[in-house]
Amino acid sequence: MSAPPTRIFIVDDHTLVREWLANLLRQEPDFTVCGQAENALAALAGISAAAPEIAIVDLSLKGGSGLDLIKDLRQQCPTTQVVVLSMHEEIYFVERAFRAGARGYVTKRDSTHRIVEAIRAVLAGNVYANSGLLAQLTERMVGLSATKHRGQIESLSDREMEVFRRLGAGQGTRKIATEMSLSMKTVQAYCARIKEKLGLANVSELVREAVCWVEKNQTS
Repeated sequence: MSAPPTRIFIVDDHTLVREWLANLLRQEPDFTVCGQAENALAALAGISAAAPEIAIVDLSLKGGSGLDLIKDLRQQCPTTQVVVLSMHEEIYFVERAFRAGARGYVTKRDSTHRIVEAIRAVLAGNVYANSGLLAQLTERMVGLSATKHRGQIESLSDREMEVFRRLGAGQGTRKIATEMSLSMKTVQAYCARIKEKLGLANVSELVREAVCWVEKNQTS
């Protein structure tokens, strides 16, 4: 008797991405897609009910953070292993995803076969990322990339980091509040803490720093 197929749950806030990914996974005879969600709340409920072996999670979700979802899954659904599929190639996000509990990290610029490769690696008990990301992670572990600025950025919490990234991507505080399901007061409090941690004098400096950081990490 053959083993039952690996059950996979997809979490991404774009319908087309979910459909594309589901079609890709269905081409593997030993994989089956057992559910989909576009936001963290629905994903946590769906994964709790379906108990998949693998959850594929984007870091940018409607009404919440993929990093927070990964942490919740580690606590509430410990048998489900997480593979991140994200547009974010910044090593800060890769490292934070693994710290949160992810076992694999694939960028949306990676070739399609990397997704299946990552799932199979994680099912085998391994940690997966492409060679370039693994090299950067190794450098950070041994301190070859350590700088004062890196230390300042790394002092940001996951939520502060997400607000900082969104500011750098051109989002205003109202849009950030809406997309992260936060109050304006909470977003403003995050901005105040980020300014303090990075030693910035005002909102203009904060936005300029965030934009520079996003541009640097997109081109590095």
